Amino acid sequence: MSIGQSISYCLNNYTNFNGRGSRSEFWWFFLAAFVTAIVLQGILSVILGDSFLYSILALIVGLAIAIPLYAAGSRRMHDTGKSGWLQLLVLIPCVGIFIMLFLWAQQGQPGDNQYGPPPVV
Repeated sequence: MSIGQSISYCLNNYTNFNGRGSRSEFWWFFLAAFVTAIVLQGILSVILGDSFLYSILALIVGLAIAIPLYAAGSRRMHDTGKSGWLQLLVLIPCVGIFIMLFLWAQQGQPGDNQYGPPPVV
């Protein structure tokens, strides 16, 4: 899956926490979400400085990016045969994100699993 296809698919399915997602789908979208968040937060910081409005808009941007990212992450976890709820491990200070990076990077199960057929790459 190309970066454009991944972004389009993930944004069109931003509330779909069911099914399975390929590694390319997740990682391309993860990269796009990360870069978008950094750029938008930087622009808001330059324009608004350290103000209450900046804090509110940064929170809105963060939530707008987080929801489709968690949906894509849930589908990615399903592809490996694990529950999407494991993404809550990211809340563990210092090590949670590293655990999730390891889990997201694992190869998906080759055949059907409890979450459905393998994703079409």
